[in-house]
Amino acid sequence: MTDMPPGLMNTMGAAAKAAAQVLATASAEAKTTALNAAADAVWANRAAIIEVNAKDLEFGRNKSLSDAMMDRLMLDESRIQGIVDGLRNVAAQDDPVGAVTEEWTQPSGLHIKRVRTPIGVIGVIYESRPNVTADAGALCLKSGNAVILRGGSESFHSSTAIHACIVEGLEAAGLPAAAVQLVPTRDRAAVKDMLQATDYIDVIVPRGGKGLVGLVQREARVPVFAHLEGICHIYVDGAADLAKTRAVVLNAKTRRTGICGSAECLLIDRRFWDIDGDVVIRDLIKAGVEVRAEGDAQVAGTVPASPEDFGFEFLDMIIAAKIVDGVDAAIAHIRTHGSNHTDAIMTEDDTTADHFFRNLDSAILMRNASTQFADGGEFGMGAEIGIATGKLHARGPVGAVQLTSFKYLVTGDGTTRA
Repeated sequence: MTDMPPGLMNTMGAAAKAAAQVLATASAEAKTTALNAAADAVWANRAAIIEVNAKDLEFGRNKSLSDAMMDRLMLDESRIQGIVDGLRNVAAQDDPVGAVTEEWTQPSGLHIKRVRTPIGVIGVIYESRPNVTADAGALCLKSGNAVILRGGSESFHSSTAIHACIVEGLEAAGLPAAAVQLVPTRDRAAVKDMLQATDYIDVIVPRGGKGLVGLVQREARVPVFAHLEGICHIYVDGAADLAKTRAVVLNAKTRRTGICGSAECLLIDRRFWDIDGDVVIRDLIKAGVEVRAEGDAQVAGTVPASPEDFGFEFLDMIIAAKIVDGVDAAIAHIRTHGSNHTDAIMTEDDTTADHFFRNLDSAILMRNASTQFADGGEFGMGAEIGIATGKLHARGPVGAVQLTSFKYLVTGDGTTRA
């Protein structure tokens, strides 16, 4: 049994395709106006958004969502301020559409430019986090793409309220309301229809847990930008600075445990362990983290690790830990158990850091910095639509620039080919 209106995705898809044609040639000024007007509307309606968010929180509790998922779902005034700031940050960025990325002249006399163009229609499927409604809508609009949003059932009311503010911004700028559409039903059939909508949707971006992303990657007929899991590692090298390491590890695990940039595995070089002992592990335990330790890393307060704890995305106050013999052992572990999302090294040794960077192929590699920075906003993109770990087209945080393709503009002067 379904409560989806018959032909809903065909109707939304056709409207999105028509809107995409308008957006492809919309002025940078119009898009900026729309985003700033949407930001004004979100702030003006913050009390109403928080009120309907309470309904979503109740729905989430009734579904027995985890604490991490409930944290993702919750909106308060400071988080709404973050949504507003994100909209304004994207508005203030340079418009990527039409930017010349390369330009050259051939011996034949042909002058060639490669310029950025919109992809077309983006489909975004996400769970819990209602702020994705604003982030995805803003980035797609900035990059000249129409978007169809399918938020999680638990964030239905919050996403609907935020979406209404985006539509208000579009209308204020004279842009089509269908440029940013939200699927108006909790029915899961909408997800399947989006994954099959090859006539209308050019790429799907899933943002959520392993179950959702795995489903999308298995069943989509539309191309997908995605990461399956955020299994982020921190390797503490023998040449790591103790004070920096203590601060970074604690932040990477505990700042927000439910995001994909949260550290899930701590690898400690034996040289560091022999000098500074278990201080980093004790910091985590003191902060309330359950440390699942292997071998010599087991100290008072830790829990013995099982093999399944390595390569697992906890999204909770839990971390796996083990001692390794050197950077190559850390690299081997990450290659075996990582998800190519974000991995970090703590070291003051430039040669070791370079070796770590060259020999791992994660979408994001960090040195002496918390993995919690794996975020488009922190990369200066204003916001992100997600993190991509594939190797084609977009990789890492997907911002407005990553939501463009390109075309070649070739100019001759009566030029013919011999």
